[in-house]
Amino acid sequence: MTFDTELVGKIGSMALIDREDGIIDYTRVARLSRELRPGYIWVSSGATEIGRLDHLSRGGKELTGENAKTDYAAQGQAILMQTYRQFIDPGYSVRQVLVEHGHFNDEKKSEHLKSLLLRCREQNAIPIVNYNDPVSNEENRRMEIAALRKGGGHVFEGVDNDETASRIACLVRAKNLIVFTSTEGIYADPEDPSTLIRTIAGKDAYELTEHIEECKRYCEGASRAGANGAKAKLEYVKEAAAQGTTVYIASAKYTIRAVLAGDVPCTKIYIG
Repeated sequence: MTFDTELVGKIGSMALIDREDGIIDYTRVARLSRELRPGYIWVSSGATEIGRLDHLSRGGKELTGENAKTDYAAQGQAILMQTYRQFIDPGYSVRQVLVEHGHFNDEKKSEHLKSLLLRCREQNAIPIVNYNDPVSNEENRRMEIAALRKGGGHVFEGVDNDETASRIACLVRAKNLIVFTSTEGIYADPEDPSTLIRTIAGKDAYELTEHIEECKRYCEGASRAGANGAKAKLEYVKEAAAQGTTVYIASAKYTIRAVLAGDVPCTKIYIG
């Protein structure tokens, strides 16, 4: 099996923020950024929360109203990119790529995005991808998604960066997909760390999909901490795993290198 990209990685907002001090976790961002290199595509959440924290530090109070998220995201994007640029090897170019659902639901836009991402490797650049919250009106997005669903077929929303990362992994045929989160992976019982599911495997795409669906049953029940998020992650990564991409759901406290080498506990999903 051949792949066009070595790695797509994604980190969530909660894994980027130092909750105790209310700032970016610069140590974590620096550690991960120093591992990024051409051939890696990095999907990063965090702009909205970083923008909120920055606004609070300057203005002393929260924004209100339906456009608060938009305004926070616009403020946070600049800080997020500045932070990655600060810590990524200065010999590499860094490129911001903001996407919306239309980039995945329109064939021509998808091909344009794919070409852009693959050129980054050839041009010694690292793309940092995020959803384009500053210009995405939620009401309009919902109407557009509803119209697309009437046409039949699967529709990608892309608002959740887990879905964005998985869709990009499919688009560029990534060898590996790492979804960094605040836990060590998928648990049979989210309340019991000893129940970490270390592997979900199948001899082919059909069997692997069946096993992913079985594991999703462990994630039922909104009263269980982390259950809903884990179920969504499994659903989002299912297509990428079925195409042959090896998927890792791991804690952001670990390095990319350690996850790929199998040196740390995580959930690995693969055909084999």
